[in-house]
Amino acid sequence: MMRGFVSVYRKELYLLFASPIFYAVAFIFLVLNGYFFYSSVAYYNLLSFQAGQNPFMAGQLNLMDMVVRPLFMDICIVLLLVAPLLTMRTYADERKTGTVELLFTLPVTDGGALAAKFLGVLTVLFVLLAGTLPGMALLEYLSDLNWKAVLCGYLGLFLLGSAFMALGVFTSSLSRNQIIAAVLSFGALLLFWVISWMSSVLGPGASRIIEYLSIIRHFDTFSKGVLDSRDVIYYLLFIAFFLFVTLRQIESYRWRG
Repeated sequence: MMRGFVSVYRKELYLLFASPIFYAVAFIFLVLNGYFFYSSVAYYNLLSFQAGQNPFMAGQLNLMDMVVRPLFMDICIVLLLVAPLLTMRTYADERKTGTVELLFTLPVTDGGALAAKFLGVLTVLFVLLAGTLPGMALLEYLSDLNWKAVLCGYLGLFLLGSAFMALGVFTSSLSRNQIIAAVLSFGALLLFWVISWMSSVLGPGASRIIEYLSIIRHFDTFSKGVLDSRDVIYYLLFIAFFLFVTLRQIESYRWRG
């Protein structure tokens, strides 16, 4: 089932980390994260000075709510933008150059190749998120940080990013053009992001369904430091579904020759 996984995974890592797209995406991601981090800390610092003269206001200050949680939400937005760029080449480039046919002739199963490609982009996601940890270490140095809540937030970010990547790999399998794959991925992700906005104009039953489909609503509890199994299950099902339809799509290319 997973034959050829290691060789394809190593190839994917080489292509990802040798590509200038990765370094451009990583630079943009880390610069934006640094900007959001600085803005949140500067605002918190300003309120702290004001709270020095107002005891009631001092009791309302919370590092997690005013710095860490907004930072996590900002990272979600950046991931929404960069995920299509990281996944657009996974299958689109293979189909354009004709190497997808080569995969069919090698002792590599479709499932093994898909798992390797998906794990490749997840490795990049892990590296990007790890690049934000120095900011958390700085907060720990300056204050007493709730690491359980922080790690819960990072788990949510990884699951959310993995869901983004799974959908991006699927859209990449639909086209030979990387730009089209990226646009399809961004459009679909944005739809899952804003779909809950319709809940206010729908009936109670339909509203609950729409809110459950919202990909960002399930991150909300993670950002609060709360681990809810329902949110974990949602992301795992989301990832499994899009990997499944991607596999069916790739198998259809094999059948059609």
